[in-house]
Amino acid sequence: MGKIRLNNIRVHAQHGCLKEESIIGSDYRVDLEVACSLDTPAKTDRLSDTVDYVHLNNIVKEEMAIKSKLLEHVAQRILDRIFTEIPNVDNAEVSVSKINPPIGGDVESVSVILNS
Repeated sequence: MGKIRLNNIRVHAQHGCLKEESIIGSDYRVDLEVACSLDTPAKTDRLSDTVDYVHLNNIVKEEMAIKSKLLEHVAQRILDRIFTEIPNVDNAEVSVSKINPPIGGDVESVSVILNS
């Protein structure tokens, strides 16, 4: 068993309940960790034997490009795609963070973390 992590994927997207958020957008950070068997690729050195982190990154970017009101919804879509498209993933955790959220205070970010 092993883990593959994608740290600090930065994207600009239009998520949120406020009208301005869906027009102007905000900056987001996504962190992703998947657990899977890495024994075979560690021996074979073949991309086809592992979970391709380029594929994972593309899933994150594509799902972040779809407008949602809630970060929970975006995070769940990312997890759903991972398990649909990459069958050798045993479990995964995704964190979606909105940078400088419009909540009337000095808050660096707000995050939603889901795992499955």
